[in-house]
Amino acid sequence: MADEKNEPLQPSLFGEVPAQDAAPQPPRARAAELNRILGHAAYAYYALDRPEMSDAEFDRTLQELLALEAAHPELVTPESYTQRVGGYVSEQFEPVTHAARMYSMDDAMDLDELDEWLARTDEALGATPEHPVAYTCELKIDGLGVALTYRDAQFVRAATRGDGTTGENVTANVLTIDDVPRALSPAGLARLADGGLGRSVEVRGEVYMPRHSFARLNEDADAAGTAPFANPRNAAAGSLRQKDPKVTAHRDLETFIYAVADEAPIDVHTQHDFLQWLRDCGFSVNEHAARCTSAAEVRAYCERALAHRDELDYDIDGVVVKVDSFASQAVLGFTARAPRWAIAFKFPPEEKRTVLREIRVQVGRTGVLTPVAEFDPVTVAGSTIARATLHNVDEIERKNVRVGDTIVVHKAGDVIPEVVGPVLELRPAGAPEFRMPKTCPSCGSPVVREEGEVAYRCVSIDCPAQAVERLIHWGSRNAMDIDGLGDEIVARMVEQGLLADVADFYDKLTEKDLAEVWTGRQTVDGEDIVVGPVIAAKIMAQVVESKGRGLARVLFGLGIRHVGATVARQLAAHFGSAAALAAATEEDIAAVDGVGPKIAASVRGFFSIEKNVAVVERLREAGVVLEEERVEPERPQTLTGLTFVLTGTLERLRRNDAKAALEALGAKVTGSVSKKTSYVVAGAAAGSKLTKAQSLGVPVLDEAALEQILETGELPA
Repeated sequence: MADEKNEPLQPSLFGEVPAQDAAPQPPRARAAELNRILGHAAYAYYALDRPEMSDAEFDRTLQELLALEAAHPELVTPESYTQRVGGYVSEQFEPVTHAARMYSMDDAMDLDELDEWLARTDEALGATPEHPVAYTCELKIDGLGVALTYRDAQFVRAATRGDGTTGENVTANVLTIDDVPRALSPAGLARLADGGLGRSVEVRGEVYMPRHSFARLNEDADAAGTAPFANPRNAAAGSLRQKDPKVTAHRDLETFIYAVADEAPIDVHTQHDFLQWLRDCGFSVNEHAARCTSAAEVRAYCERALAHRDELDYDIDGVVVKVDSFASQAVLGFTARAPRWAIAFKFPPEEKRTVLREIRVQVGRTGVLTPVAEFDPVTVAGSTIARATLHNVDEIERKNVRVGDTIVVHKAGDVIPEVVGPVLELRPAGAPEFRMPKTCPSCGSPVVREEGEVAYRCVSIDCPAQAVERLIHWGSRNAMDIDGLGDEIVARMVEQGLLADVADFYDKLTEKDLAEVWTGRQTVDGEDIVVGPVIAAKIMAQVVESKGRGLARVLFGLGIRHVGATVARQLAAHFGSAAALAAATEEDIAAVDGVGPKIAASVRGFFSIEKNVAVVERLREAGVVLEEERVEPERPQTLTGLTFVLTGTLERLRRNDAKAALEALGAKVTGSVSKKTSYVVAGAAAGSKLTKAQSLGVPVLDEAALEQILETGELPA
C-alpha cells in the first residue's frame, strides 16, 4: 500500500504505465518501479475511490511484475504487490478483523491463459475422462467486496474487504441495503450445525450499484453541479464508505453473495451446493452461476458471458472459475495472495479513437450548463455513440481535451459514453482551449458560478430550457398547489407557447386556451384527447385560488436555488414581503435564523436579475399575494427542541398535514434518522428508516401515539 502522505502518481496518457526506455532498466529497478506504480494505483482505487489507471492497464502491469519475479525469484519480498491482497483500510471506520483472510484472485488475461490454468488444475487433481474435475463459473461482479457476519442466525456486522485481513466496519450503511437479510431463514438454518445457535457465520460477496441507478446518480450530479462518478464500481464503493448512512440509503445498492469464511459448520460440500444454501438463507445469489464438467464447458461459459455482458443491469468485468469440490479446494490450497483453486478470466476493455468535432453547451432543467462532446460516430461495446457529457469545465481542463483532437472514448461501466482523453501527439496545431460561455445559450442571461462549486448556472426565471420543470414546480403541492396540472399538460402548454414563466399562469393563460391543450393521449380511433372545458374550468379556478397562498409558497415556487419550503417560510416570516426581501442585502438575508451565506448569496443573486424581478412584479400586478402575515403561534410550543421523522403510510393523516401539525407545536420534522432524532413515527409498510431507528435505539411511535401528541400537545408517557 502506498504511503498516505505521498502524492498519487499522475497517470500518463490514458493511465498507461510508461514503457521501458530503449535501454531497459535493471530487473531490480524495474520491479521497484512497477511496485511503486501498482501501489499508487491501488491507493487511488481502494482508498480514494478515484482510479487513475484502467483495470486493463493495472492487470498488464501486475502481469509484468509477476513475470519479472518469476525470472528473478530474489526480487520477491513480503512488500511486493504480488504478495499482497489488494485493498485499503481507512482510519475513518472502526477496524474489523475477518474470521479468515479474504484473498485476491489470480487473473487469466485471455482464454488461452484460462485453458492453461484449467489444464494445470486438472493435472494437479488427477482428472481423467471418466472422472473429470467439475468447476463452478460465476460472473465477476464489478463492485466492492464485503463480509457479512451472522451470530445465532442474526445479522450483527458488515465489513469491507480492506487489506484482506482487516476491513472497515460499515454495518450502519449495509443496514440500508434492502436485499441483505437481517436473519438467516429457517431453510438455511436446517443445514447449519446446531441450527446456527451459538455459531458465527461470515459470508462474503460484492456490493454493487445497478446500471440504471448509476445513470440516475450521475444525472443528479450533473444537475447539482457536482463531480460525477467514474463508473458503477466507484459509485458503489463511495456510497458504502459514507460516514452518514442516509447518503448510502439513497444510492440504491444491491448485493450478490458467493463465499463463506469457513464452510465447516455448513452441511454442503461443493460450491454449487453452497450457492443454493445461500439462496435458502435469503441472500441474493447471481442467477447465472453454472456448474461445468469440462474445460470446454468453462470456455463456452466465458465466451457467452463476454458476448451477453451488455444485456445485464450491472457491471461485470470477467468470470470467476472455481473448483467445485471443497475437498479438492483444500488439496490445492493458497499462494501468498490468492487461492490456487480459482481464477478470474478478465474481459478485454474496448476503447475506440475518434475525432472531437464540437463541445456544445446544454442547459439542464435546473439551469446547470453542461458541456457535451460531439464526435464522429464510433461503435463501442455493441452500440454506436457520437456524443458524451464532459460534465463541467473542470473536467475538460483535467482531461485536457480540445475541439479537433483525436480522442479515446469508451463506455464507463460499458453503459455511459465517456471521453477518456486526447491523443496528444495527434492534436492539430492551434487547437483552442475550451471556454465556458458568459451568457446562457438558451436565453442569453448572464451565467453564474457560485464559490466552491464546479457548475455554471443560468438563474433566469424565464429561461426556455428550464421552463417546463419550473412551471411544474410552481404548481406542486408544497408550492402553489394548483390541482390538476399534470406534467404532460404543462409540457404541452410550453410547446404551444401558452406558458413561458410562472406569471403567465395569471396574466396570459385563458380557460379557452387551456381547454384546447392536447393531453398527450389519443382515443382508440386515433383522435387527440384535449383537456376540455370542464377540467380547464377546474384548473383555472385552482389558479385563481393559488393567488392567496402567501409569500412563503411563492418564494418556494419560484425555485430559487437552495430555498426549500422551510427556508422560504423563514424568509417570509422575517421580511414579511417580497419587496422587502428584494431590497435586502446579502448580509441582511444571511442574518435570518437558519439561512447561511450560501443561501443568502443565491437569494440575492436571484433578485439581482432584471428578468426575475420583472416576473415577480407581474405576479403582484396579477393579484398574487406577495406578503406574509406575521402571526404568533396559536398553540404552545411544547415540542420545541424535539426532532421527528415520519415514515411509512399513515391511515388517517396525510404526511404533510402531520408534519405541519408537529411544526405548529414547535417540533422539527426531518427526512432522515440519526442519533439526534427524538422520535420516529412509523406507519404501515415502514422501511429502512424504521430499521435504522431500531438499530440506533430511537423511540418509535405509532399513528395513535402521534394523534395523542397532536391533540394534547404532550408526549405519551
